[in-house]
Amino acid sequence: MFLAKKNRINVFKILLYFGFAYFFWLMLRLTLEYIPAKPDISFLMIKQTEVMEHSAYLPIFYTHVYTSIFVLMTGFFAIIRKDFGLKNFHRSSGKMYIFLLVIFSAPSGIYMGWFANGGLFSKTSFLILGIFWWISTFLAFKYAREKKFSEHKKWMWRSFALTLSAITLRLWKLVIVYFFQPNPMDVYQIVAWLGWIPNILLVEFLIRKKLI
Repeated sequence: MFLAKKNRINVFKILLYFGFAYFFWLMLRLTLEYIPAKPDISFLMIKQTEVMEHSAYLPIFYTHVYTSIFVLMTGFFAIIRKDFGLKNFHRSSGKMYIFLLVIFSAPSGIYMGWFANGGLFSKTSFLILGIFWWISTFLAFKYAREKKFSEHKKWMWRSFALTLSAITLRLWKLVIVYFFQPNPMDVYQIVAWLGWIPNILLVEFLIRKKLI
């Protein structure tokens, strides 16, 4: 019975890892669209007002794009270290994750959130997301420095749940458009919140149940 349960858990983990690898590849392809850096490609086509009127927007946008893909990758390796016994790799991946996120990805994301499409409703969500993303990661760093590793682990999971919003936001968008075909701006306002709230609620549930 115990072995059967353990095997099911291992199969579930493997499926999760393959799922992450697939969606990471999709995110990487999106990132590669912005190489070389141009002011009028992909998402930037609908942000020309910001590009033209705010000189900081374009470099901050590219800072966010280029660092976030590494944040996604290093965060994943930091989280899964237990399954592969990669203690030293976990430490180095975690340091890179925290450094890139706290210094570059989260601050640039907060800046971009101020210019989010969808009006105040969307802006509020992205600003809360960016601020909580930064705070949760900083707290993970703080508790690691204090060797309070139980708290460090909890805050790293919260941080990574918010990192995954880059993926889940796009998944929700696909589902909503496929089933309901709403107005594009309505979709953006909805996924601005759906992209991260279910993630953090799920992680809080898993933490409270001591499943992670």
